[in-house]
Amino acid sequence: MAKKRPPDRNAELSTKSAIRDKLLDIYKDVEKGYGEQRDRSDKIMDYWDLYNCKLNDNQFYEGNSKIYVPFVADAVDARKTRFTNQIFPQTGRYVEVITGDETLPQATMALLEGYVRRARIQTDVMPALCVNGDCEGQYTIYVGWKKSSRMVTMRDQVPLEKAGEAMEPVDDIVTRDEADDRPDVEVIHDADVLVLPVTATNVDDAIEKGGSVTLLRRWTKAMIKQMIEDGDFVESEGEALLEEMSKQAADGIQNPPKELADAAGIKDKGSFALGYETWSRLKVGDDWRLCRIYYGGEKRILGCKLCPYWCELAPLISVPVRKQAAVFKGIPPADRVHDLQIFANDTIMEGADTAHFSAMPIVMTDPEKNPRVGTMVLGLAAVWETNPQDTQFVEFPALWKDAWDRASSVRDQIFQTLGVNPSMIPSMPGDKKPNQAQVAQQQQVDILTTSDAVTVLSEGILTPMIQRFAFYDHQFRDAATTVMIYGEMGEEAMMEEVEPLQLNRRWEFKWWGVEAARNAAAQQQQMSVLNVIKEIPPNLYEGYELRMAPVITGMVESAFGARLARQIFRKKRVISLDPELENMMMLHGHRVQVHEADDDQQHIQVHMSAAEQDHHGTIREHVAMHVQQMQHKEMMQQQAAMGGQGGGGGPQPGAAVGNKHAPKGPAGSIHPDQMPAAGATTMPRKM
Repeated sequence: MAKKRPPDRNAELSTKSAIRDKLLDIYKDVEKGYGEQRDRSDKIMDYWDLYNCKLNDNQFYEGNSKIYVPFVADAVDARKTRFTNQIFPQTGRYVEVITGDETLPQATMALLEGYVRRARIQTDVMPALCVNGDCEGQYTIYVGWKKSSRMVTMRDQVPLEKAGEAMEPVDDIVTRDEADDRPDVEVIHDADVLVLPVTATNVDDAIEKGGSVTLLRRWTKAMIKQMIEDGDFVESEGEALLEEMSKQAADGIQNPPKELADAAGIKDKGSFALGYETWSRLKVGDDWRLCRIYYGGEKRILGCKLCPYWCELAPLISVPVRKQAAVFKGIPPADRVHDLQIFANDTIMEGADTAHFSAMPIVMTDPEKNPRVGTMVLGLAAVWETNPQDTQFVEFPALWKDAWDRASSVRDQIFQTLGVNPSMIPSMPGDKKPNQAQVAQQQQVDILTTSDAVTVLSEGILTPMIQRFAFYDHQFRDAATTVMIYGEMGEEAMMEEVEPLQLNRRWEFKWWGVEAARNAAAQQQQMSVLNVIKEIPPNLYEGYELRMAPVITGMVESAFGARLARQIFRKKRVISLDPELENMMMLHGHRVQVHEADDDQQHIQVHMSAAEQDHHGTIREHVAMHVQQMQHKEMMQQQAAMGGQGGGGGPQPGAAVGNKHAPKGPAGSIHPDQMPAAGATTMPRKM
């Protein structure tokens, strides 16, 4: 069967009349879809006010006090902290590979984990994603590939020659262009995402059903110019869009980034253009292909090209926090506590307005019996000419305390609804200190609720994200890179030739962070099971073998972390590496351990030839280790020779090992043979 020629992914498709008519029909559906989800977008902005502690028109009480009690914000922050820690364990292992054989692509796993750190998933993406899920009911990210470069200046040694004689190298300042290509992950707000049909199960299902996935984009002038230069926009359409840029957003379209910037005290006055980025299938030639479409308004198609990614998957990944049948988007968890937060605010503000009354005493007096009421002024050393029985002081009821008690009950209900327990709050107030059984129950409930929540993130967001990283790396990275491998570290990881089909059939990448945290919490149960397994005789599990090393490695990593684990419990090198390969690794700054099977003299000679290029000191350190090992080998040979000549060091061949004498004790100590005579209960030494 003849193979088809790969299509040109840079060809502009909007110029074809048949495709252009289809694009205009898609735009009408997109405009209608955003209008139909306007009510949801308005409600989501109210839920963001809960997290930003911003009073709005939903409050019923209108008084002097303007107080916001951050019950929902505290609960959302507690969930964010717990989920992030659960997803990213201390071991630093986030990626698991499911394979049909025992050969794991360690370098590829380390490379993907490096992409997770370079994309700042733990610090920038995951906290914002957790907050978005609680306020909007949807986890949504956009996974792309970012190409950038930096002009790096460094010192380099340049060799010199004079009259055919080699001279000492001198330092020279060298500037080079260093590429910094990596995956780029963007957290998307739910109000900016439209999936058609709305009954689709996921993004891929919507596209397969002939629908579309659209993102609302806000382009600045600099962004538009860059996209014209990159070829994403048709030049004529992009220039026309620059001329018509407006400072006002379209009617009825929410702007979550601007609202969040206002909540942070930042006034966004920059101009931008609203546009759509739509992903849908189009009939290109004889095949239906996934395409990326840019719209700049009605009847303005900025560009349409084939999907730029070889995997033919839309870069948008979105799952609801709580899945509902027959609908794509979910209900925000903040919707269930919205009215409770408003009630708590009203209660606190009512109590605050009465607090100043309870701070001032009320004086009751009889004006007929006390004609000098006007002279009764509060002051230092004041003298009141009145009968004490006719004048009394009373206190205004402390209604603010009752208001706070009512608000505390509302807080408990909010925490219960959002699944926040006392173990998730560092300084959770309470009436009394819980006992050990209550603490254990709270921790068990915390593990179950957290496990259920992070499973949605792990299976719906992080696992597809890791798979996108593998696809993009296979497509865009065309040069070798150096990665840090846990366990045996220091080997240079060259680019692995992985066919696209093997990524799905031979290797399947999965997010392992959640499972690693669960295993760490279940170590006590694992130890109990291992104590039972190791006592089972091998003849009872015929055809199987018991391998304890993977279990011990996982326990050590969970207890000490990946940095110390590879030093405490590490795999032994069974072969000696080539000294030239060791030089290449050490010149990149990696430390390489010596092996007892190494030819020390040969290795030292090869390493010394590259010592002049050693800017990290790793070669000198490695040579010193070879010298120390060589001296140790010579000492062991001398001891073995002395033992063979009867010079001591061990029994002669065929000789029996005699009984060892008891260690010498302090002066006046009782001999072991006389211990029973001294009243001891131990038996005498057997001769």
